[in-house]
Amino acid sequence: MDSVLLFVLGVVIILIGVALSIALHEIGHLVPAKLFGVKVTQYMIGFGKTLFSFRRGETEYGVKAIPLGGYISMIGMFPPGKEGGRGRNATTGFMQQMVQDARVASSETVAVGEEERTFYRLPVWKRIVIMFGGPFMNLLIGVVLFGVLLMGFGAPQSSTTVATVSQCVLPASSTAKTCPDGAPQGPAAAAGLKPGDTIVSIDGRKISSWDQSTAIIRTSAGRTLTVVLSRDGEERTVQITPVVNTVAKTDANGAVVKDAAGGIETLKVGFVGIGPVAKLVPQPITAVLPAVGAQTGAVFNVFLHLPQRMVDVWNAAFGSAERDPNGPISVVGIGRAAGELTALDGVPVVDKVYTMIGMLASLNIALFVFNLVPLLPLDGGHIAGALWEGLRRTVAKLFRRRDPGPVDMAKLMPLTFAVVIVLGGMSVLLMYADIVKPVNLFG
Repeated sequence: MDSVLLFVLGVVIILIGVALSIALHEIGHLVPAKLFGVKVTQYMIGFGKTLFSFRRGETEYGVKAIPLGGYISMIGMFPPGKEGGRGRNATTGFMQQMVQDARVASSETVAVGEEERTFYRLPVWKRIVIMFGGPFMNLLIGVVLFGVLLMGFGAPQSSTTVATVSQCVLPASSTAKTCPDGAPQGPAAAAGLKPGDTIVSIDGRKISSWDQSTAIIRTSAGRTLTVVLSRDGEERTVQITPVVNTVAKTDANGAVVKDAAGGIETLKVGFVGIGPVAKLVPQPITAVLPAVGAQTGAVFNVFLHLPQRMVDVWNAAFGSAERDPNGPISVVGIGRAAGELTALDGVPVVDKVYTMIGMLASLNIALFVFNLVPLLPLDGGHIAGALWEGLRRTVAKLFRRRDPGPVDMAKLMPLTFAVVIVLGGMSVLLMYADIVKPVNLFG
């Protein structure tokens, strides 16, 4: 029962974090919109039926039943169909054109005398500020959370202390959880190494980092190494002979490298069967932005290869393939992972908090990148439209042509509906995969 309650607690915590991220995203739109004089009729978290709301001035604030996003509703986001026409309500929400409840709930049209308070009449730069405000808030949240992680907790670094000792030698392709009959004994286990031992030197070379010891072992297959260990304050010397083993190839970030067919690339290296104790080392403030940049690049890479990633998710959900832990995941998967994390036995609370903050930080960076995709109904689509309008008007001014006026973004609604259908289908697939074949993040 305790594990169930802990699982539920983890899900609730992550959902609150997601809701706060959405709320702050919409505040990023709301604040500049009001500062620039645009009439905002609604600020809503979620979609569907309104659970509760209240009104302050001309704006209704509330929470809706489906927690898959949020929106603010501004009058006159799109220009009228013809000169002198009246604007209509529109929203900044993720699925605004698919779920029309925002427009129904905010059916108020541009009243007489409010034409100057419409969104489309704003200068291009003000519209860009309003639409970029949401993604910028997600970026800011990500920076703050990464700052808490790196400066408050630290970055994980491998020490020279042994955490695990493999009892047998298994190739990278093996999925066995225990040593099968006939598997050769691990060299470290055969030499008597135990968790908690600290490597002092190898063949007379003083060891100051785990990577240093790994480099020596990998290039010493078949050659006996003299290893000095520290155990319970006493030094002892053992002889270890690394064996040749097939292991997964990893990149500079430690991620498993896959070939064009999706298989794991392997290397033949020396192997003794030990793993390090990871400790958190606090980092300076100068480490925060590079970490955010690296995470942004990783997320961008996921979106760049999204079609293939979704094919992989499909093959995992409806076949025998495993989910890629570095691939896309839905809010269902995030919630499930958070629940599993809090329910884990033997994991210190500080490690659980660290991982939870990391999940929320990564989620906000993902929202930042995703919302800047230049397609409606995403914020990036509105930004692209404003930039195009600014370019058209600048060119017309340079060549002394008639002002072409605002871009009619309403003409893009067919494409918007197509994008919504695709995004909706991807969301459904990810949620289904996260239920039937969840990503295994914690072993």
